Amino acid sequence: MDEPIYLDHHATTPLDRRVLEKMLPYFTEIYGNPSSIDHLHGNKAKVAVDGARQTIAKHLGCRKENEIIFTSGATEANNLALIGAFRKYRDKGKHLIASAIEHPAVLDTLKALEREGAEVTLLPVDSHGVVDLEALRNAIRKETILISVMFANNEIGTIQPIAQIGELAKAKGILFHVDAAQAVGHEPIHVYDMNIDLLSFSAHKFYGPKGVGGLFVRSFAPMVRLEAVTFGGGQERNLRPGSLNVPGIVGMAEALSFAATEQKAERKRLEQLSATITDALQTAFPDVKINGHPERKLTHNLNLTIPGVEAKALIHVLKSKLSFSAGSACSTTKVEPSHVLKAMGLSDDETFQTIRLGLGRSTQDAQGLAHLLIEGIGQVRR
Repeated sequence: MDEPIYLDHHATTPLDRRVLEKMLPYFTEIYGNPSSIDHLHGNKAKVAVDGARQTIAKHLGCRKENEIIFTSGATEANNLALIGAFRKYRDKGKHLIASAIEHPAVLDTLKALEREGAEVTLLPVDSHGVVDLEALRNAIRKETILISVMFANNEIGTIQPIAQIGELAKAKGILFHVDAAQAVGHEPIHVYDMNIDLLSFSAHKFYGPKGVGGLFVRSFAPMVRLEAVTFGGGQERNLRPGSLNVPGIVGMAEALSFAATEQKAERKRLEQLSATITDALQTAFPDVKINGHPERKLTHNLNLTIPGVEAKALIHVLKSKLSFSAGSACSTTKVEPSHVLKAMGLSDDETFQTIRLGLGRSTQDAQGLAHLLIEGIGQVRR
């Protein structure tokens, strides 16, 4: 029996085989601890980590390679950025601003900080999921110390006006954190040009290994300082102690290099595939609604509301043919409407009638995919 076609690339991506080949020696041959610099084995590992850090820093537009702090992924990076910044700067103010459609890794961290005395304002979004810049301006107070807005949304793919938000934050002397888990490797990012102070990312979102990611921490105008939230060992500038995941770090750098090289062509290809699938579905079912911004969005994202069709029912009907999500993969255990779709104005019923298709490198036959979806929708409606 053939495997179902994978359409959940926002949740995770398969490890690129070229990346795996690059990683393998660091499991069995170059296995030293990069903190053990008194001997050859440790030095070889350190050289590999230093090279990976330089590669990642270059692709993100950093000034220095040590602006990259390695973590276990974007969730840990978000925690370090938000908790670390709040604890370091709370003597200047305790007000934090974020969008209402942030990932739970940001929203749940902000809830935890409220228990430490933080005051949090969540910004509204429009019907396309775009942050209201005027609402952001009005939300800023003299006590505001940080703004956190994701680069691209994990459910609807909408890309936020990051450079504009960064410019506003810079003018007000407020730190700007960006959760870029869905964007790194898929969209052009330059942290300094966009006035980003802190940026989180995960390797497994761009065909790298799971369990490794990073946090950009700006070192110039301003030099951003964070309080550590974990302790012991002193690695990663005392911000993220623990023995480094050398194979993962090497793999992440390699995956990002391939993604950056192939990004332009892949975005164009996925944009065409998305358009083909959308056109076929809306021709067959004119009441199907596409969520997210019509232009400023991830090209591999399709978020569809299908009236009269429960997402879970469609997933069940097509489970032997297609693998896709009813919403954010990080919240599928909760029987709750999507907070992202609700913030955009969808009703509870509409949120439960919404599916997310995450296209990827293995996605090829758009017409064939559309045909399977049309068949499945028809079956559920019947």
